[in-house]
Amino acid sequence: MNMTETKPGTPASQRAGSIPVTTAATAPGTSLTTRLGHFLESYALVILTLLVIIFFSANPASSSAFPTMNNINVILGSQSVTALIAIAALFAFIPGHFDFSLGAVAVSTQVLSAGLMSFYQVPLWAAFLLSMVFAALIGVVNGYFVTQLKMNPFVTTLGMSILLTGGVTWFTGGKTILSGIDPAITRFGSTRILGLPLVFFVVLLIAAIIWYVLTHTPYGRSLYAIGSNQESAKLVGIRVERNVWVGFVLGSLIAGIAGIIQLSRMGSATASSGGDLLFAALAAVFLGATAITPGFFNVIGTLVGAIFVSISVSGLTLSGASGWASSVFNGAALLVAVGLSTYLGRRRKKG
Repeated sequence: MNMTETKPGTPASQRAGSIPVTTAATAPGTSLTTRLGHFLESYALVILTLLVIIFFSANPASSSAFPTMNNINVILGSQSVTALIAIAALFAFIPGHFDFSLGAVAVSTQVLSAGLMSFYQVPLWAAFLLSMVFAALIGVVNGYFVTQLKMNPFVTTLGMSILLTGGVTWFTGGKTILSGIDPAITRFGSTRILGLPLVFFVVLLIAAIIWYVLTHTPYGRSLYAIGSNQESAKLVGIRVERNVWVGFVLGSLIAGIAGIIQLSRMGSATASSGGDLLFAALAAVFLGATAITPGFFNVIGTLVGAIFVSISVSGLTLSGASGWASSVFNGAALLVAVGLSTYLGRRRKKG
């Protein structure tokens, strides 16, 4: 999805090319309004998230449980998996592609790690290593199909998702893996630092690394250039196919880490399609493209989007909403986010 031709992080005064932004000296009375508009555009999602927190904290139906430390830990724990899959998706979305296999990759690494320990008594470290190798191989295959065979990324990754779902169902026999899992992984998932889940800090560390890679390295900037105009990127010497291929591999690796974290939080593994994980993550990705640097897929905005989704679903659940409410919310949030991010991207292009 091509969002804009301007590099993320570019000051607002430079995003419209060489056209200068009107200042107070040239148009008295408009500068403050313009700055306020830019601020609201960039931080509307942050403000909305704070308002949602206030609402569910004050709502009689959820006020007794929502603002508690226990619920905060639940939100941050669930947000961790969603955020990692959303960050993984950036490596496909930024250069203008799709990867709908990430939820299934996360489930596959979760099931494979648990199964290797439970069925074959493989040590914890070896089970994780083999699972991450498996996740990387899925990225290699997806990248090969898309960049070398020129297959449609939507169809390719959707097909891979279906294939993985069938594979984990066969591997588990349709049963939940409960026994034989090294207790060290569940201890990791339940560990808290400063009263917050350790996995939350792990996600922050990974997010910081990915933010640096995407915004401060030639590789990251090349992905934005490819997403802006692939032909122009080729003309300036960017190795488009290689960089996109690497992006699919990195995305699958991060989704694999999300699966490991999911295993540490649940202490068990069940075969599933990963759809719930994927759709919540996609909502976070597109919501993130409306925040911080509107019109761009970006890491910080994606984290805000993931927190917004987790907080909203938690608030709805504690308010007594039915089980289908979370799916309805994720779907509605995804539709609204795609519409807003597309609108902002087109407006940036028009300058």
